[in-house]
Amino acid sequence: MPDPSRPPDHVLDLFAAEGVVEPLPGGQGTSWRAGDLVLKSGCGESEAWLAQVQARLAVRLDEVVPRSVRLALPVPARDGSLTVDGWAATRFEPGTTQCHDLATLRATAHLLHAHLASAVPERPEGLDARTDQWAEAERAAYDPEVALRAAADRAEPGLADLAGTLVAGLDATDLGREQLVHADLSGNVLLDAAGVPFVIDFSPSWRSPLWAEAVCVLDAVLWLGTDQDALDGWRTGTERQAMLRAALFRILSDQPCEVPRYAALGLA
Repeated sequence: MPDPSRPPDHVLDLFAAEGVVEPLPGGQGTSWRAGDLVLKSGCGESEAWLAQVQARLAVRLDEVVPRSVRLALPVPARDGSLTVDGWAATRFEPGTTQCHDLATLRATAHLLHAHLASAVPERPEGLDARTDQWAEAERAAYDPEVALRAAADRAEPGLADLAGTLVAGLDATDLGREQLVHADLSGNVLLDAAGVPFVIDFSPSWRSPLWAEAVCVLDAVLWLGTDQDALDGWRTGTERQAMLRAALFRILSDQPCEVPRYAALGLA
């Protein structure tokens, strides 16, 4: 019986995908390799703007010598479409390895967001059309009442209390100028064959780069084996406010949420 998560034949045909179709590890299990392409599901027509931005920036970054950061290059279908029935394609990069080094991840965040700030000076309207669990959780992280309500609506033990503790620590501190950021960097930075960071699976948000970096650090501690001491610089001041909102974003977007794992970090 065919795997229902596999790209349908007509999608493979429109993207001119060739070779063995195989699932790729990591992420949400929605990415497949077919020859020199990576196909990912869950990409609506409303996100075509992102592929356009990503394609322009990917080409620009690859022209920089020496390269310091790279971005996966979107590939259009044969009819010019950037998405086909919820699927999008990027060029597969051979010889990559997963990056688990926090210093490299943070440096990549700084470089990528600096390039994005100049490449996308105004907030894309397409962001408003996002209704996935990550977009909803990101909005809730910046609206305490929504965050508390969202946590209370779920039956997971301790989630509402954890959200309440995080919200209680929030104040009106300005986290800095907002721009287009990658909100899920920690698991989506590879090192190419030359050791240059190669960013995949762009998760777009219009927030402060400091918030996106806080999410990256939090994820690295939770899932990549980074020592919990990495959070020490995020327990006071503006960094603490960014981390509290990062934690709210994550506990609400994780479904289900491993509440004890977050609570053990003592973020609030």
